[in-house]
Amino acid sequence: MLTETSLSIWGWGSLGIVLSLITFGPFVIFYLAFYILCFVGGGFVVTLLFGKTNSEKYLEQCEHSFLPPTSTGIPKCLEEMKREARTIKIDRRLTGANIIDEPLQQVIQFSLRDYVQYWYYTLSDDESFLLEIRQTLQNALIQFATRSKEIDWQPYFTTRIVDDFGTHLRVFRKAQQKITEKDDQVTGTAEDLVDTFFEVEVEMEKDVCRDLVCTSPKDEEGFLRDLCEVLLYLLLPPGDFQNKTMRYFVREILAQGILLPLINQLSDPDYINQYVIWMIRESNCNYEAFMNIIKLSDNIGELEAVRDKAAEELQYLRSLDTAGDDINTIKNQINSLLFVKKVCDSRIQRLQSGKEINTVKLAANFGKLCTVPLDSILVDNVALQFFMDYMQQTGGQAHLFFWMTVEGYRVTAQQQLEVLLSRQKDGKHQTNQTKGLLRAAAVGIYEQYLSEKASPRVTVDDYLVAKLADTLNHEDPTPEIFDDIQRKVYELMLRDERFYPSFRQNALYVRMLAELDMLKDPSFRGSDDGDGESFNGSPTGSINLSLDDLSSVSSDDLVQLHAYISDTGVCNDHGKTYALYAITVHRRNLNSEEMWKTYRRYSDFHDFHMRITEQFENLSSILKLPGKKTFNNMDRDFLEKRKKDLNAYLQLLLTPEMMKASPALAHYVYDFLENKAYSKGKGDFARKMDTFVNPLRNSMRNVSNAVKSLPDSLAEGMTKMSDNMGRMSERLGQDIKQSFFKMPPLIPKTDSDPEHCRVSAQLDDTVDDNIPLRVMLLLMDEVFDLKERNQWLRRNIKNLLQQLIRATYGDTINRKIVDHVDWMTSPEQVADLVKRFRDAIWPNGILAETVPCRDKAIRMRTRIAGKTKLLSIMPDELKHIIGAETTRKGILRVFEMFQHNQLNRRMVYVFLEGFLETLFPQYKFRELFNKLHSRSKQMQKYKQKLQTSQAPSLQKR
Repeated sequence: MLTETSLSIWGWGSLGIVLSLITFGPFVIFYLAFYILCFVGGGFVVTLLFGKTNSEKYLEQCEHSFLPPTSTGIPKCLEEMKREARTIKIDRRLTGANIIDEPLQQVIQFSLRDYVQYWYYTLSDDESFLLEIRQTLQNALIQFATRSKEIDWQPYFTTRIVDDFGTHLRVFRKAQQKITEKDDQVTGTAEDLVDTFFEVEVEMEKDVCRDLVCTSPKDEEGFLRDLCEVLLYLLLPPGDFQNKTMRYFVREILAQGILLPLINQLSDPDYINQYVIWMIRESNCNYEAFMNIIKLSDNIGELEAVRDKAAEELQYLRSLDTAGDDINTIKNQINSLLFVKKVCDSRIQRLQSGKEINTVKLAANFGKLCTVPLDSILVDNVALQFFMDYMQQTGGQAHLFFWMTVEGYRVTAQQQLEVLLSRQKDGKHQTNQTKGLLRAAAVGIYEQYLSEKASPRVTVDDYLVAKLADTLNHEDPTPEIFDDIQRKVYELMLRDERFYPSFRQNALYVRMLAELDMLKDPSFRGSDDGDGESFNGSPTGSINLSLDDLSSVSSDDLVQLHAYISDTGVCNDHGKTYALYAITVHRRNLNSEEMWKTYRRYSDFHDFHMRITEQFENLSSILKLPGKKTFNNMDRDFLEKRKKDLNAYLQLLLTPEMMKASPALAHYVYDFLENKAYSKGKGDFARKMDTFVNPLRNSMRNVSNAVKSLPDSLAEGMTKMSDNMGRMSERLGQDIKQSFFKMPPLIPKTDSDPEHCRVSAQLDDTVDDNIPLRVMLLLMDEVFDLKERNQWLRRNIKNLLQQLIRATYGDTINRKIVDHVDWMTSPEQVADLVKRFRDAIWPNGILAETVPCRDKAIRMRTRIAGKTKLLSIMPDELKHIIGAETTRKGILRVFEMFQHNQLNRRMVYVFLEGFLETLFPQYKFRELFNKLHSRSKQMQKYKQKLQTSQAPSLQKR
């Protein structure tokens, strides 16, 4: 039954489908679907219209029923929004100085335009938000300006900045030493240096380390945001600060738009190098300094950049088609470039092969050392330091100290006797006091070195000691009272194999030659194939040539050298008028004859005269240069007379007798008469200080200065002797004590290692002229690492700085520094700094584009140029005081410190922290910075190390 029923259903269904297709066609299915959709849609529309009508009727009924009336605030808000925005007045006064307010307003305007407006106008046209941000920034600047006026900036600029820079340099120096101690054979990478730097920083600072801020961009941005939020809390009114939206906008503008780009620029090594070159742009690059830097460079990238540039210039010069006089100039340029290229290739090969590059070690092992006489060593501060170190090692320091003390006694006794004679002429009698004082000093020297109680005792013939004792007992002391014994001590130091002869074979002697620029060029077999290889062991061998070097120059050519001034003229350069002398030079060789002209100013003659009279003392009494004198442009008579005098000077200089008497003079004469720009050996600073430094360097007065700071045992003996002198004239007593007994305080003794603390922790507040001396001594100590030298040299340098300050500025140095700080913080200078900042970030009112990274070769050549500039401006006097090698190392260490971006960032942040601590002394910014830097990984390692080291001691307790 069910089967039949299902068959009937399928049958009728199939029949219906067939009939539908026959009747309506194949599109019946689509028609059916369309009809069903229309039916459903119509029903939905009817329902919607019916519901809407009923809802409106219901709401209309409810509006007048139980609901409360609508608040009047909403209509008013709507009405206010429909009205035009009212103008917000902003006071443009910020600091109270119009010259500062104007550029500051422009900085605010440019900041809002480039960091806010470009995206804000896509959201809204309402100007009130921008005006509120501007008002907030101005409120912060007003508070900042008000606070700045209340601060005394002198301690910050004279002490805090110097302390921070000196400490930064000390950390860098110790990091370099630490890497060197780890492995002498492997040179540490830049990453190793940075890691070691921050390890040393946390060891020195104890409670802070800035490694995360300086090495992680993410942490740096977070640090700047936190710092800006703290500053806004201090500078903004409470209402503005509580507005989070406004506060976050201002914070991002300050942190991301201003501070971070500024820090990026200040910490860029290439920017610093360019700035160094710009600062000393008036100084000409010295060829000798340039070659020194190449020979000292251990960076292959620098050498390759210079070599490639030299090859490029060579290719250009060889492509020129020239004739006549220009061909000689081009040949000279080509030869110079070939020499530079050869030196670069040699240095690169040596660095790549891992061979020894240390100049001192090379000279000690392979070089022929020149001889420095003992009498020259004893009168040179730098050389005397090394000889003193050697004598202390061999136990002969008593002989050297005795010789120095006697020299000091002789000079001071002569001075005091001259003063005594002048006072006697004036009718003032102090004969007994002066003689008694000199006798006490002589007896003190006898007791300290020659008596039976002396320890150690100077060993000389007994009859000389007895003769001296008898003279002291029965005769008045004279400056020459110790001459016989001093002569014996000198001969002992000169001939005894323990002293000077052995010193010449010691490594200290080689280091002394390096400091004096007297290392010769060692030649040795350095390659595997046995070929000879030469290496210039003296980076500046041409600056101070030894007598052995200069004596090798033949004087035959100079006999055939003639020069005379053929013409004179008056030049005007940038408003400065000076005379110019055309020198015609004839040089006759065996096979040829040359003639050229060179042009020199009177200042060139003066500098040349200073050079040769310093190197050859016998010339100072023979050669006399006509004095300098101003002249009028039309004063032709003066020019003719000066021309005649200078011609006489040249003729006397070029006489065969003069050349034979001083063969080494050839090098200097050729350099002066050569057809090129004359490279002056002394700058303006050197000229001004010659009257002060030359007596220190060339006479025995430097030894008397050294006696001021003799070793502790001698000073104690002198003090005991001086206590028994009795009462004497105040002025005379002060003079004697200044010459003999005073040991100036330098650095107080502390329980902690001074090398593991900040530089300011070692300052002595009792030092005279504390501000300038503090600055100069800190920089001298840290830049040139004088703490590694013996205390005699450091005390001698301290005395020199004191005399230098007084000779230059007298007693007004403190006032001058204060005035300079006031000038730096004056409205004019602050306005100039703001304008420079504005022009750097927005040149011509347009946001500066990101500066593309310069090519590596250009950056490497910039490094070479920067180091050359720094080495060129160093005065020769500095080398004579602390040594040439020490000067070079100190300069290059400072330059190398600025070649690491992370370390530069650290220094910028240290300066910023010190600035804020000075600006807000009442707030605990130091604790705040410690908390901000507390996540430092190096800090955590240091704390763990401390806990580990303290654990055993706690267990014992």
